[in-house]
Amino acid sequence: MNALKKVSGFVGRYMAFIVVAVAALAFFVPQSFLWVGKDWNPVTQLVTVNNLLMVVMFGMGLTLKLEDFKVVFTQPKDVLVGCLAQFAIMPLLAFLLIQLFRLPAELAVGVMLVGTCPGGTSSNVMTFLAKGDVALSVGMTSCTTLLAPVLTPALTYFYLRETVSVDPMSMFVSIVQVVVVPIALGFVVNKFFGRFTQAAVEVLPLVSVAAIVTIVGAVVSGNRDKLFANGLLILGVVMLHNVLGYACGYGVGKLVGMSEPKCNALSIEVGMQNSGLATSLAATVFPQLALATVPGALFSVWHNISGSIVANLMAAHAAKKVAQQSETAQPQAAAEMG
Repeated sequence: MNALKKVSGFVGRYMAFIVVAVAALAFFVPQSFLWVGKDWNPVTQLVTVNNLLMVVMFGMGLTLKLEDFKVVFTQPKDVLVGCLAQFAIMPLLAFLLIQLFRLPAELAVGVMLVGTCPGGTSSNVMTFLAKGDVALSVGMTSCTTLLAPVLTPALTYFYLRETVSVDPMSMFVSIVQVVVVPIALGFVVNKFFGRFTQAAVEVLPLVSVAAIVTIVGAVVSGNRDKLFANGLLILGVVMLHNVLGYACGYGVGKLVGMSEPKCNALSIEVGMQNSGLATSLAATVFPQLALATVPGALFSVWHNISGSIVANLMAAHAAKKVAQQSETAQPQAAAEMG
């Protein structure tokens, strides 16, 4: 068990590098992940993008406690601002980028799905590393995830109704099946089998990273040729979407007078999306649009890299402010003693 904990801690710390390495492997050696979801074997048939995402969501549910929702009642304004920012900023940015780069329908659907999905589960870890308000981050992730079955289909339909045919009810059912049910099951298991989950949670990063990298590998290997032709364009849009999300999230926090830790949490929460869900919805609801799965997969790779960088910059800035305050306080204390 201790060995598993060490391995889990390692993959949690170096998730960004692992995702990049797997994406590169899937691109240059596509057959390494073409087995995902194939029907020639009962085991691999079960390993689909949807099932893998359900594993990640179940893991998220295992970590949730009733106390995680206290922030909704103790900081209702902050959570409300965060949820509004999440579902206003990222879909609007997606729409503007689609128009700016004149993306074809296949790519437009993928980019918009990334924008309309809730915050990503790894945002909580990045917020912790950034010295941000972790309670607010967890509260926002939980609330936006629970709102997703309604808001994700509604916003996708609103922005894409003139581009492609969108079935909001099909999206609603998919999100409930892939996200809400596994999270609820995880929450119930954690509630009634707390001792078991305490041990399981310590190896969750290993399970989650394995599921996420398999999703990324499957999408990249399955769309290698199209990625080769459109990769730079998609990557550029994905990077802009993510970075602008960080900036706008932080700006909204400053605008409403939030503290620095809360601004950091809001920035990361808005910028990092549940791109696995976007990939799953693209494959399930828009199966005729093969490229629609690619923006979500690339976002999964990129936001783990950018999230680590942003978190480190925020942590360094916070440490610098503490050091400056300490230097200012020392002469004042000496003067008072004198």
